[in-house]
Amino acid sequence: MDFSGKVVWITGASSGIGAALARALGSRGARVVLSARRADALEAVRASCSRPETHYVAPLDLAASGTFADLARHVLDTVGPIDMLVNNGGISQRGSVVETDLSVVRRIMEVNFFGTVALTQAVLPSMLARRTGHIVVVSSLMGKFATPRRSTYAASKHALHGFFDALRAEVWEAGIRVTVVCPGYVRTDISRHALTAVGTPYARMDPGQERGMPPEACAERILRAVQKGKHEVLIGGKETGGAYLKRFFPGLLNRVIRRVPVT
Repeated sequence: MDFSGKVVWITGASSGIGAALARALGSRGARVVLSARRADALEAVRASCSRPETHYVAPLDLAASGTFADLARHVLDTVGPIDMLVNNGGISQRGSVVETDLSVVRRIMEVNFFGTVALTQAVLPSMLARRTGHIVVVSSLMGKFATPRRSTYAASKHALHGFFDALRAEVWEAGIRVTVVCPGYVRTDISRHALTAVGTPYARMDPGQERGMPPEACAERILRAVQKGKHEVLIGGKETGGAYLKRFFPGLLNRVIRRVPVT
């Protein structure tokens, strides 16, 4: 894909990987639609992009999927057809199964899974009508295996893999491509905003996150995977080895995960 002149809608664009993708795409000549909850943060990211006047801020809350049909119509009418939708928004978790309130479980699933599905369903008909488009889903290595204190986060990411693998097969003949991205440790604030067992922000930076790759490096690898038409891509350091252990040596992975300290 040549990104020049393309319209790319990014969720979770107010910081981290989403903001890095917006800047990288802007520098490649794309017109970016930036979405997240905080309009002020989105405006700051827009201002930091190349040709800021060409980009568009469309605030949304992934937990409010009932608003997405109207929002998608507004974006399509205002900006034009969406060439690529990047489902990047989401929240993580820091809490054991026995302690976590069911309301927290429901919120994580609502944001990470149902919100992503709903926005995709809102944009997909316009792609099908044009018989072109690319849907990118930023999942996680937790979509391939799970660790303690991430049960619902891992469940939401596993669910995304099942849904978008099915979608990929459904829309292939219509010329629409689907890429699922599985980052490991990336230096973002995702751990700070993670929900504890009672739904409050974790408000701390995980050591692994702090040592992770810069979001700009992750964004570049995502765009390379899109250009190559990859169905799925693992991004990270040695932690990506967990996905291969899960596939070939699941018993060994289970023993490793039980012994690794998890915040």
